Formats: sequence, C-alpha cells, structure tokens
Amino acid sequence: MSTVPSLVRPAADNTPPSLDEPSSATHDVFISHASEDKDEVARPLAEALRAGGLDVWYDEFTLKIGDSLRRKIDEGLRSSRFGVVVLSQAFFGKGWPEYELDGLVSRSVSGEQVLLPVWHNVSKREVMQYSSSLADKLARSTSTHTVEEIAAEIIEVIGDQG
Repeated sequence: MSTVPSLVRPAADNTPPSLDEPSSATHDVFISHASEDKDEVARPLAEALRAGGLDVWYDEFTLKIGDSLRRKIDEGLRSSRFGVVVLSQAFFGKGWPEYELDGLVSRSVSGEQVLLPVWHNVSKREVMQYSSSLADKLARSTSTHTVEEIAAEIIEVIGDQG
C-alpha cells in the first residue's frame, strides 16, 4: 500500500468558518462503515488511527445532536484526504454506507482522495459480486490482519503521503 499515489492538497484558507458554511478543516481519513461493524471494527480502527496521530472523521467523533447527517457526511467526505471503507455483508446494500462509498469513489476517481478498503468477514468473491472495481483494489482483511495491524499500515500510508 506504500505505493499509493500522492494527493494534491488545496491551499489552506485561514478565514474562520461561518456557521452557515462547512468547515475547511482537512481530515486525514474518513471512515465509512455499517453500524453493525461499529463495535468489532470501525470504532477500534478509528480509535487506533486517532491514537496514531491522525485526524479522523468518524461519526461518533464528529456528529452531534441536531446535525444534518447528509451535510456533515458530505463535509467529511470533501475534507478528508483518504477514505477507509469497511466492506462487509452488513455494508452491502445499506443506504448511508453506500452514499458514503459513492462519494469516496467519486473523489478517488478524480484523484482528490485515496480509497483504502478493509474487508470484514467477506471473501474476494463476495466483494467482486458487489463491485468488481472495489475487488480490484488492494485491501486488508480482518480475517488475516488485526485491527491494530490494519491501523498501523493506514497510518504508515498516510504518513508517507503527508
């Protein structure tokens, strides 16, 4: 994964964000997941990435009561340099995770963001049935790596692109 292409980062805007406009803060990584995978994978991964010094957009770290889900997710997608997607049976066909994946793929295709897939209890064949283009991306699997090992590799990849 250390051969991930470099990213073009927009110039920092030093004006303070208004309440009406999304923040221009850049997150290192956005984590997309199904709620069923939160306890076993998503939360431990988000916590390990944050403990490793990354700025992580993760729903439990970011969303507050009364927030617009769509606006906050769009802002997180737009302001994150990398997108981690936890692919699982629970993820496939679920509304919000697929919405996030669409945004991540769109930004990845345009070269604005790097997509880092994590497979959780799914085979290559299952991912291929869901999306052949996602199955083609080098991924890490929770069946062969611990969440901590996956987090360490993500931290390394993001650090290499710093």
